[in-house]
This record gives sequence, structure tokens and C-alpha cells, in this order.
Amino acid sequence: MYVTYFGKNRLYHNQSGVFSEVAEQSRVAGSGKAWGTGCAFVDYDRDGLLDLMVANYVDFDLSNAPAPGERSACMWKGVPVMCGPRGLPGSKNILYHNQGHGTFEDVTTKTHIDQTNGHYAFSVSPLDFDDDGWPDIYVACDSTPSILYHNNRDGTFTDVAVIAGAAFNEDGREQAGMGTTVADFDGDGRLDIFKTNFSDDTSTLYRNNGDGSFSDATFPAGLGLHTQYLGWGAMFFDFDNDSWPDLIVANGHVYPEVDKYHLGSNYEEPRVLYRNNGNGTFTDLSASAGPGITTSASARGLAVGDLWNDGRISVVISNMSARPSLLVNEARSSNHWIAIKTVGSKSNRDGIGARVTVKIGKRTLVDEVRSGSSYDSNSDMRVHFGLGAATKIDELKIRWPSGLTERFDNLRVDTIHTLKEGTGTAVQDAAEKSKARPAGAAIP
Repeated sequence: MYVTYFGKNRLYHNQSGVFSEVAEQSRVAGSGKAWGTGCAFVDYDRDGLLDLMVANYVDFDLSNAPAPGERSACMWKGVPVMCGPRGLPGSKNILYHNQGHGTFEDVTTKTHIDQTNGHYAFSVSPLDFDDDGWPDIYVACDSTPSILYHNNRDGTFTDVAVIAGAAFNEDGREQAGMGTTVADFDGDGRLDIFKTNFSDDTSTLYRNNGDGSFSDATFPAGLGLHTQYLGWGAMFFDFDNDSWPDLIVANGHVYPEVDKYHLGSNYEEPRVLYRNNGNGTFTDLSASAGPGITTSASARGLAVGDLWNDGRISVVISNMSARPSLLVNEARSSNHWIAIKTVGSKSNRDGIGARVTVKIGKRTLVDEVRSGSSYDSNSDMRVHFGLGAATKIDELKIRWPSGLTERFDNLRVDTIHTLKEGTGTAVQDAAEKSKARPAGAAIP
């Protein structure tokens, strides 16, 4: 388990139920000067070993920190508040390459991750946005354009967020990005991105156009209403198993002064639950979703998972200066579901980066095994699909990070299946056919 901090980060190695802290000897502790935020394991070069992407917020020296009101960046709506991030030195993101045998190499420069600088980075969401079989990385940034590291398939990345339409909102404005989550919200077989932002702004939904670009679909999808909230952790999850990914957002302000001076927001804010209508739009169900949603807190991290292995996804939220919240899913329906735990053999053991495709009738459901996302959190990495009224799976395929694509037959619904690489029926995948494209060539 890897944990980021203000200061040095920690890597806890599980040794048969007892953990040893090995960050220094594994060379992933960092310099101690950065403010670590989001992180994710990702096998960026598909060598079967999990690498580590770490986002950093600022290089912050507590002994020289400016006082509230000391600079223009320490004022908000005329009120002195804590400073930043503008006015503070940014920090570079770091990519560690797994060398095997428990050690990593800092390949930030070698992979061109450092060519995007001056950003205040938060959430890390790996996703294969162009469906070429190689993992890309999306990073939400505070007060600066977001980053989309496109995997060039030669050991390097290029930040294509601006040309891909995923750096700004539809007005061309940079936003104060916090958390991110990935899913195919509209059922077209392409992975889309949702990003939370600061108050007095909307969250942002980026619809994947399938040609290497994204469109801002926030307002058409009905997600542009709650500008009073400051969003943090967020996750797509199918809470009612109707086969369409719904969306939950944790909120909470950073400035306690908003209560004292009545600045249009509250320090403690409720969560928001959106139901996917299955037509590219969402409906806000928050008011009727129970106290787990309507209770206010100054929330930050959010993770989802099938905690009781019964097909109903619940939610865990971390709160500032308070106990975490456990939101138990009590939604009852006759809808069916299936969940997949991947076990790699040639690929990394957890199958992180594997793309799972399920066909039910005319629908094709798509997701990936993903580390990271939300805000400084990690969710259940078993891939869960609601199936609606479908009582059988017509086809389930896994494209493993190794490049192997397999079909798995006769899988029962309402069951968690553990599927191991090499035990299915091999099929040819379109992404592997495209390998004729030269490494590093531009995306379409």
C-alpha cells in the first residue's frame, strides 16, 4: 500500500499480514519537499510489473509559509484565507518504473512526464482513452489546466490535454480540479472523464468522441447545477445495477471562513448523488437518497466497493477533522449484476489496466481495472457491471495488459468471478491489430 504525504511518502509491504515500511529502500519516498497527492499503480510499458505515478501539489516550506491576507493569493472574496496554490511554487509529478525485486527508478525525465510543469496536481486516473491497448494518465490540477499524458508506446508520454479538449472547460477556462473518475457514461463503448472543481464553478464531464478528443458535456448531461459546492472525491458506480453508471460526489469547502463571513458556501456540505438516466443525462436524487447523502461534512476522499460481496456498491468517505463516513447501499431492485476480479499471469498480478467488455443483448458495457481515481483514494478494483433485467451474459472479453484478449464463457450473473489470464479462449483484438502504427505517432 502506497500513501502520499506532505513530506516523504510511504510504501507498506505486506509480508503475510504484517506490513513493513520500505519506501526508502524501494526508492519511492521522494525528496520530502513535495506535497504528494494522488497516486496510482499503472504498468505503463506493459512489462508485467506495476509502475507508480505520483502527483504533487506544491513545494511547500512550512517555515516560510505566507500568512492569511499577506498576499493577493491569500485573499478570497475580500477575506484573508490560507494561501495557495497560486503564488506558491508548483511541484513536478513523478513516474517510478518498477525494476523488479522491490525497487523502482525515477523515470520522470526519461518518460517526458516533467515536460508539463507549473501545475498544482491532485487526482490521478489511468485510462486507455484512445483504446490502443496502452494506458494513458489523466491528472486533475488546481487552478491550472488539467493534464492528459498520452502513452506513446515507446516509454514516453505526451501531454495532449489541450489538443484533446480535456484541459479546460467549454469556455476555454482553466478550473480548480480536485477529483476525477472514469466510465462509459453514455454507453458508446468509450471511456469518459468526470472532474470535480472549486466552488462558484461546475464540475466537468468530458465526453470521449472516439477520435482522440473530448467534448464538454457538463450542461447537456444535467451536471451544471451545483455551483455552490466545492467537490473532491467522486466515483462513477452503478448503485441500482440498471447497467448505467451513476455518479456520487463528496463536497466540502477549504476555507472555514465561508461560514463566518457568509460567502455563498458552507464549510460542511452534503454529498450529491446523480442517477444515470441511460440517455446521456443524469438526475439529482440527493434529496431523497437518505442521510448518507444529505448529511453535511467537509469531505475529501471517496472510495466505492462491494463491501459485503452482494452486488450492491457502498461508499466510504474521509472527512476533515472527523470520523470517516460509511454509506451503506440499501437500494433494492430485481436487477442483476456481475463482477470480475482479474488475475494476471504474463500481465501484472492484479490485472491493472485490463479492459473488460460485457455484451448483454444490444448493449456493450466497458470498464477497466483501475488503480487510483477519485481524490487521493483507491476503490475496489474488481470491475462491477449492473446488468439490468438481463439474466445471462452474451459475451465477456478481457483485453489484458500483455496484449492477449480472451473470451470467457458460461459466466453466471449475480456472482463475483475470479478470471485468470490464459484460462479463457484467445481472440484477436482490434487494438492489437493497430500495432502497425509506429510508436510515438500522433493520435488520430
